[in-house]
Amino acid sequence: MKKIDLKTPIWQLTIEEFLEVSKNFSTEKKYEYGLKGLAKILGCSVSKASEVKSSGILDEAIIQNGNIIIIDKEMALQLFGKNK
Repeated sequence: MKKIDLKTPIWQLTIEEFLEVSKNFSTEKKYEYGLKGLAKILGCSVSKASEVKSSGILDEAIIQNGNIIIIDKEMALQLFGKNK
């Protein structure tokens, strides 16, 4: 694909060019925060999310500093899937 000039107005892009540029912009967040966020990722209760976190199977996907927890959603789901 040819390089698109960043000063090109959107209305001048072809559909192919627009889709190529759009790949770089994701509307979905990559991270969730806290046990509520982990529960949301796993589709379970907060208490079950706490159990899973404590088990250590998601350690690679979790960054924790004190009470602040940041979870990489994609990595958490991959690790959870591997540990059935």
